[in-house]
Amino acid sequence: MQIKNPEVYSIIESIGHHYRTNISNRFTRGALSILPLDNAAWNQIEELTEKAANYRYQGYHLDELYQLILAMGKFVNAARKQAAQTLRYGAASDRLSAQDKVLRDMVVNNFDSNLNILADTVNKLYVKVFQLDQEDAGIRPTVRSKFPELNELGRYLVG
Repeated sequence: MQIKNPEVYSIIESIGHHYRTNISNRFTRGALSILPLDNAAWNQIEELTEKAANYRYQGYHLDELYQLILAMGKFVNAARKQAAQTLRYGAASDRLSAQDKVLRDMVVNNFDSNLNILADTVNKLYVKVFQLDQEDAGIRPTVRSKFPELNELGRYLVG
C-alpha cells in the first residue's frame, strides 16, 4: 500500500524542517558526524528530512516509512547519548565571531529540547503510520509486524 495521506506528509515536512533548522546545522554537524550510525541509517535520515518532495506524488510504502522512522529513532538515541556531550565540551569557539558564539551557545543549550521535539514528532508519525497500517491490514497481519525492532522505538525516542 502506498501512503498519500496529507497528515503524514505534514508530519514528515515538520520533521525535516525541525531537523535542518534545529538539529543538523553548522554548529552541530561535526558532533553529529561522529554518531555511531551506519550509512544506511544516514541515507534513511536524509530521505526523511531532505527528500520528502520526491514522495509527494508517488507516496510512501509502509515498509519504507517504518524503516525511516526506525533510522530517526536510532539517530535520536545516539544523539542523546553522544552528541549532546560532544557539543558541550568538544567544540572550539575561539574562531567564532561574537554573534556566532551567541548562536552556537543557543544551539548547544537548546539541543536537548530540540531532540525532544524531534522525538515527539517522530513518535507522532509512527502512531499515524501504524493507524493507517492497521486500517489497511484489516484481519491480515500489519506491515509493522515485519519490523520487530519497532518494539524498541519507545526506548530510542525516550532515551
